[in-house]
Amino acid sequence: MPERPRQGFGAAFRGWRARRPFWGGLLLALGGGEILLTEKASLKVVMHIGMQGLAGYLLPGLMVLLGLLILFSPAQRLFYSLTGILFSLGTWITSNLGGFFVGLLLGAVGSCLTFGWLPDQEPRVPRRRRREQARAANRGGPGEEVTAGTGPVPGAGAGEPA
Repeated sequence: MPERPRQGFGAAFRGWRARRPFWGGLLLALGGGEILLTEKASLKVVMHIGMQGLAGYLLPGLMVLLGLLILFSPAQRLFYSLTGILFSLGTWITSNLGGFFVGLLLGAVGSCLTFGWLPDQEPRVPRRRRREQARAANRGGPGEEVTAGTGPVPGAGAGEPA
């Protein structure tokens, strides 16, 4: 069996990250973690206590779980992202205004990034490379300039309009 060259950790991680909605799952999990941290704030900072106490811990905990599921099971990303946005918006009521807006925004942005991620998309070509390819395609023969929609018209003389 031929040996293939060993990849470094960075290259292997980039390959793993490219096959899943990494940033969406990470932001959703971080949003849930931030909301859980605000739940542990001192009583002078906490705005909601009481019957909503369990939901105040449950929703951000589920946000963290959904973020991890997005990272490790990207096939179900649509369900996880829709559930994640609902839980993120639910923390507005149950968890100190969604972790003082920070956790709510992280969760909402992460869910939206996950929802919009496409698994089999071609890698993005940088703008510079696209320009170079367009220039190479537009170059004609030597000394001949080719532009879209113009060119020599058969039967037209040197002074005649095309």
